[in-house]
Amino acid sequence: MSTAETATPSATADRVGHSGGRKDAAPKIRGRAQFAGDINVPRMVHGKVLRAEFPHARIVSIDTSAAERMPGVVAVLVGPELTGFDPYWGHAIKDRPILALDRVRFRGEPVAAVAAEDEATAEAALREIVVEYEELPVLGTVAEAIADDAPLVHDGELRPGLFHGLGKLPEREGNVCYRYRLDAGSVELAEAEGELTVEGEYEFPAVYQYAMETHTVVADFGDGEITLWASCQHPFLVRAEIADLFNLPLGRVRVIVPYLGGGFGSKSYTKMEPITAALSWKAGRPVRIQNGVEESMVTTRRHGMRCRMRTTADRDGKLLSRSVRLWLDTGAYADNGPRVCATAGDAAPGPYRWEAVHVAASCVYSNTAPAGSYRAFGAVHMQWIGEMQIDELARRAGIDPLEIRRRNLLRPGEPVRPDGSGKPLDADLVGDVEKAAAAVGWGEPKREWAGRGLSVGLLAAGAHPVSNASVRMEADGGVEVNVGTTEMGQGARTVMAQIAAEELAIEIDRVTVQGADTRFTPYDRSTGASRSTTLAGLAVQRAAADLRERLLETAAGAWGADRPELEIVDGVVHGPGHEAGYPELIAERFGFAGGELVGQGEVRPEQGSGSYAEGPVFWEICIAAAEVVVDPETGRVGVERMATIADVGKAINPLLVERQDEGAVLQGVGNALFEEMVYKDGYLTNDNLLDYRVPRIEDMPAQMTGIIVENGDGPGPYGAKGCGEGAQAATPAAIATALADAGVPMNQLPFTPERVWRRIQELR
Repeated sequence: MSTAETATPSATADRVGHSGGRKDAAPKIRGRAQFAGDINVPRMVHGKVLRAEFPHARIVSIDTSAAERMPGVVAVLVGPELTGFDPYWGHAIKDRPILALDRVRFRGEPVAAVAAEDEATAEAALREIVVEYEELPVLGTVAEAIADDAPLVHDGELRPGLFHGLGKLPEREGNVCYRYRLDAGSVELAEAEGELTVEGEYEFPAVYQYAMETHTVVADFGDGEITLWASCQHPFLVRAEIADLFNLPLGRVRVIVPYLGGGFGSKSYTKMEPITAALSWKAGRPVRIQNGVEESMVTTRRHGMRCRMRTTADRDGKLLSRSVRLWLDTGAYADNGPRVCATAGDAAPGPYRWEAVHVAASCVYSNTAPAGSYRAFGAVHMQWIGEMQIDELARRAGIDPLEIRRRNLLRPGEPVRPDGSGKPLDADLVGDVEKAAAAVGWGEPKREWAGRGLSVGLLAAGAHPVSNASVRMEADGGVEVNVGTTEMGQGARTVMAQIAAEELAIEIDRVTVQGADTRFTPYDRSTGASRSTTLAGLAVQRAAADLRERLLETAAGAWGADRPELEIVDGVVHGPGHEAGYPELIAERFGFAGGELVGQGEVRPEQGSGSYAEGPVFWEICIAAAEVVVDPETGRVGVERMATIADVGKAINPLLVERQDEGAVLQGVGNALFEEMVYKDGYLTNDNLLDYRVPRIEDMPAQMTGIIVENGDGPGPYGAKGCGEGAQAATPAAIATALADAGVPMNQLPFTPERVWRRIQELR
């Protein structure tokens, strides 16, 4: 059962700060909501993908003749046919071919694609394609990929993609495709002064970002333009990449996003769109490709990681230095690996004061499926490690873990990055962690084999601050919001409606929010990095305010009144001796019962370029506390109590904030206790939902408290800042510190019963 607490009362009007009904509830409950898999286009055929059998092999030959002769087969496409344009794509690094060319680099890589009149025929045609391979050495782990004698997964120079955004790519160094470094002070001098040192090596596995809707794309490539109906989170970035890939102007590529059945980062940037568009080009007809779960599991995943960390402090618990070396397994292609690498490096020091910090992070190619974004990437990887070392230092110094955090956590306004760059802290971390600790009974007596833990971290959030929106009022006073943020279950359409309704002083039922269509929707950078409410919402607020001013301008002109004499109450403009509803004012403006008013809103970098190094837009708070109990005979870990902090500045819709954090906790519990993609020599051995178990409702903590903190200190509308990712990063870390408090410190995720039991035996 979840409870919510509000640290500061709401001060804005009823439309914002209250939990109204979801705008997408009725169409979803009634089965009317359209997802990409529901799209049917005239003359559409069905596409299927032949995937590589080996994790690393040279393609000797491909024989498609039998498949091409089959009745009902419209087209068969192989990589060498893609000669009219650069066949490589990748938003960070252009390293990924639409279809394999000379060799395959992971098991499951697309080798050929078939378009047929029905799915059964397309499936049958795949079985008729004969591929001859010559197997090559496999780099199945980070250790193998960074070995001195490791063969290269990729040859040639690294080429930056359109949205790399992290500065100049490094010179090639073996299989490392990106490096991030952070240095401040002298670690050697600080370590020499340190009386207490904790160090260790840690492992984080690859994890699948399971979403109920698998990747689905419908592509219609004809007459020199491409239309895509895609399950994607970033339609405008996909549009740019597809236009670049196929040598088309931006205006000749259209991306339409229906509802998404979950994303969590798995549908960030470009995924299935290039291969679907290319197959439509070959077939001369619209094509739909819809992944099964097994195919989505080799389309994207979370990065696996190896890490070495050392932290020092003095005898009184004052933190002195932290040294970190980490390697992220980005798989066969970079995808979002460079940004994950930078974010992990950013998160490695944790939100503490240090005399010295050294972080060296590497993004490494291997012969495994490509890794990309997953909720709270980077912070999830690093927070559990750093927080376990803080707790161990507290134990050695004889200090309560809460107290050591009180002494060392950053305060509002202090620089977060140890080198002083970027945005300073915009939250009260000490106050937040104290609330979380109290919610799990911090200081109460504990029974045997039980422990309580805390975790505090920060996540660089907001991504590039560019968003646009328009708000249109019809002649009858109805309002339509057009904004490019993607509704994928998080409640974006509801929140955008609340913001517009607040600015126009109307009921939320009068507001409609449309899905993204790049031909008609104003530009929005992306949906991710907890940016929708903060940045797209700010664009909506500004657009609605612009529309409101047009209405007041109309009233002032019609009534001969001064603007300060006018006010709006519940959709009615009041002035000296006059009042009029919006429909009357629109009729007054245009001279008949017709016409429309449109307000425009823009968000762009106000200082600098808005880059990652200059940012972030805001620091998302990653704070949780947990109480766990361990069964020493089986190694099973039960989460008894969990508390999370949603430090959101202003909760536009508190219920949606609660639901976001509940979902993040459930995914965090899965990451902590049982989720793991198991690779053996480059082969994924649990590539289905029977062998790979995702969290269920029964895995939720017995008691969960979601604490909403509203200090009005965010850059978004009404002082809001985003949420939903912080709880995911904080949950595994809180469970890890609680497990260590129970007497079972662990260095490898997930904390499965077998691993915990074996660790207990070692400690005994």
